[in-house]
Amino acid sequence: MGAKEAAWSGHPIVVAGIGADGWDGLGETARRAVRECEVVFGSPRQLTLLPAGEAEHLAWPSPLLPALAELFARNADRRIGVLASGDPMFYGIGVTLARRFGAAALRVFPQPSSASLACARLGWPLAETPVVSVVARPLPTVVPELSDNRRILVLSENEHTPAELAKLLCDNGFSASTLTVLEQLGGPAEHRHTGTAATWSHPPGDALNLVALDCRADPDTRRDTRLPGLADAAFAGDGQLTKTEVRALTVTALAPAPGETLWDVGGGSGSIAIEWCRTHPLCRAVTFERLPARRAQIATNIVALGVPGITIRGEVSSELAGAEIPAPDAIFLGGGLTQDGLFDRCWQRLRPGGRLVANAVTAESEALLLDWSARHGGLLRKFQIYRGEPLGGFTAWRPHLPVAQWIVRKSAG
Repeated sequence: MGAKEAAWSGHPIVVAGIGADGWDGLGETARRAVRECEVVFGSPRQLTLLPAGEAEHLAWPSPLLPALAELFARNADRRIGVLASGDPMFYGIGVTLARRFGAAALRVFPQPSSASLACARLGWPLAETPVVSVVARPLPTVVPELSDNRRILVLSENEHTPAELAKLLCDNGFSASTLTVLEQLGGPAEHRHTGTAATWSHPPGDALNLVALDCRADPDTRRDTRLPGLADAAFAGDGQLTKTEVRALTVTALAPAPGETLWDVGGGSGSIAIEWCRTHPLCRAVTFERLPARRAQIATNIVALGVPGITIRGEVSSELAGAEIPAPDAIFLGGGLTQDGLFDRCWQRLRPGGRLVANAVTAESEALLLDWSARHGGLLRKFQIYRGEPLGGFTAWRPHLPVAQWIVRKSAG
């Protein structure tokens, strides 16, 4: 996602996927390319799979990313080889190297990915099976994918991930789900074990594993999907949040697309930023909230609803004055509309072609929407939500406050 960071002037970097079947599983072209390397990088486990030769074998340092530039610069005059697990371009080191040096700097030799092997063993259609990696990622990243009768593959962090997943499933109303742990896929030590989340009792096994989930929702589990409009009860906090119906209309107006970033100004419970990020795993958000207690409740909701790609910041004017924050693709103004100069600061930072949506419930803030619309164009609309509530032995329609909304796109010119 993004341009390469540095040109590569050395020999093409050989990036070879190697499976649990080791050297024997590589094709002859890949073997020849690795043999020609003068230095080979990989994990200690991967390096032990290579036959003896003249190349220097170097295990990756930890942490890897900060050391990567210097490591390759120091060996730029040598023929470099890199070992990856399975397919290097599937959550692998090949992706990192392509971003840094560009595709032309690499010779990639893929093996079947762990997802391909898992689907082959289980008879699942690979193209229809979502894959979630929790390698160096928070485990709740899995939560937005959970749905009744859905199959999911989870790339494990280590041997403890299956038990942690079983607990996560139980905590989120999927205790009847089946977990199948596939260890050392494609190798002589390949092994699997299966159980349900509610009764999971298998001890930790091999660190190299993948977990296949066959999800089954418990009878009373709340239905949370990636579509905007989660139930208000999905969010913990003091009740300061955009309500379900208005939130669905607002996120739809913001029109999130994969890889885009939202600024949510006046975060409250974080509901708009969270719904934005749940629409796609690559969506990101920055939420600005003045009150520490509300920043804490946003952090709680981020974990509970599985969207780690949200940054929480303080009061927006102070933050924009003291930090260099990349320009967003969209901005939601849900609070502080009457704060002097807030709109102008946000509008200036919005990228050309970006979208802004502002909601108002007071006469004063509604007047601002009219003024901004006169200056910048866009669409004005107003709506009021009624919910049926008990009234004695009958049902009455209880009105919520009417909401005025302004939707505008910043000119790309």
